[in-house]
Amino acid sequence: MFDPRKLAAEFIGTFILVFIAVGVATESFGFKFFGTSVAAGVVATALAFGLVLMALAYAIGPVSGCHVNPAVTLGFVAAGRMKALEGLGYWVAQFAGAIAGAAVLWQIFTAVPTYSRKLQGLGTDGWGKDSLTHINQSGAFGVEVVLTFIFVTVILFATHKAAIQGAAGLAIGMSLVVVHLIGIPLTGTSVNPARSLGPALIVGGTALSQVWLFIVAPLVGGLIAAVVHLVITPREVLDKETVTV
Repeated sequence: MFDPRKLAAEFIGTFILVFIAVGVATESFGFKFFGTSVAAGVVATALAFGLVLMALAYAIGPVSGCHVNPAVTLGFVAAGRMKALEGLGYWVAQFAGAIAGAAVLWQIFTAVPTYSRKLQGLGTDGWGKDSLTHINQSGAFGVEVVLTFIFVTVILFATHKAAIQGAAGLAIGMSLVVVHLIGIPLTGTSVNPARSLGPALIVGGTALSQVWLFIVAPLVGGLIAAVVHLVITPREVLDKETVTV
């Protein structure tokens, strides 16, 4: 029913993604390591997310497909490329890995004398006063839907049978960099419910009260991506695809 190797890979992969990429986001924007240029922090954080995911795609992709993101898993389930029950197991592993990654990262930051959850935070997403551009709630929802749609669409097309073999990891990693470059100033960029929930549980407060949007909107974006994938992909290609990545 559930393959423990796949679930372990998803747990470890999501743990690493959150620990490294959210860690860079916290150092960049929490500790203000970007100096006098916010753009430097945006670029550093975007590269951290994209490069880590690229490495994970080639490392654990052969084991689990390297979803490390509930929105991606939902996209695969909705596109008929993964069984719903297996997708549920992936969700559990991903959320658990994200929470564990955030908890370990937080424990490490507590060793820094100047660190405070209220001041430096933990790379959480947000809107209003918690957005660099002060985007409102509806705008934030729209941004997350569109960015997740773009990201999951790239993944679905880059991993189907007709795609260029061996290039999926590069395409997926770079697409995550790109959506972060535009999304960080707007919402901080979630496109991943697990990545958002883990840090929000640690920080609490406004981050936790707003996290629902960064769970729901990416899932909506993932569903739309699955529909587009099914509509555009030729039937003969869909027939050859397996139910998992």
